[in-house]
Amino acid sequence: MSTLPSCPKCTSAYTYEDGNHLVCPECAHEWVPGSESDSQEDQKVVKDANGNVLNDGDTVTIIKDLKVKGSSSVLKIGTRVKNIRLVEGDHDIDCKIDGFGAMKLKSEFVKKV
Repeated sequence: MSTLPSCPKCTSAYTYEDGNHLVCPECAHEWVPGSESDSQEDQKVVKDANGNVLNDGDTVTIIKDLKVKGSSSVLKIGTRVKNIRLVEGDHDIDCKIDGFGAMKLKSEFVKKV
């Protein structure tokens, strides 16, 4: 009896072979045995304007005055944003700014504190 490796995404032991791929029935992740780059491909690296890697929960500062769409107000340079959350898409930072509420920002307009 051959033992198959655990799923690299959810570490489930119930993997099975499907042709030359391995499949996890719990999270539906498919991979080719021997490819170690699977976990790195799934995670997108988000960097600020200076090239620093951003993580969930970081505090950032806005580096440029940003017009708020649909409003006459402006987010001023130097505004500090706490506890950011990284999301998929063009605007890859989801946050809550005091005085403005929930916002989505582009990582190119912030720097890590």
